[in-house]
Amino acid sequence: MAGKLNLDKLDFQIIQEMMEDAEISYADLGKKLFVSGGTIHVRIKKLQELGVVKGTKLSVDLKLLGYDVIAFIGIYLEKSSLYDTVAKELKKIPEIVRVNYTTGNYSMFIEVVCKDIQQLRFVLHDELQKIKGIERTETLICLEESFNRNVLVKS
Repeated sequence: MAGKLNLDKLDFQIIQEMMEDAEISYADLGKKLFVSGGTIHVRIKKLQELGVVKGTKLSVDLKLLGYDVIAFIGIYLEKSSLYDTVAKELKKIPEIVRVNYTTGNYSMFIEVVCKDIQQLRFVLHDELQKIKGIERTETLICLEESFNRNVLVKS
């Protein structure tokens, strides 16, 4: 796929550097990669237009903000053809931060972030149970996240 996008070594270096520090200025990144800040600006714009760069996100310690429960929920669908419909409904639930269509035991695997067990109960009992097409769910509560990182991109 990267070959079809016509990305070069500099593009991959820019992507890697910005995944590590999205706040770096184009001028500082240019110095680090031995090109001008203008070149960085043009390359980032190109990567955005190609859909490779989809914006920047602020990395937040959710526990410090009072979100103490992270759960992963395996969803069994009545029929796999219901995936798109169910995904659309799941997107409406703000506590759900990630939805994946998977192989294996579950049709879908989602990540949910809640302030407490009562909020998780509400999501499971009051929100997920209303969605047509979900046969049943299996919930795994996260006790600790050892690390979370981006993939190392290479040309």
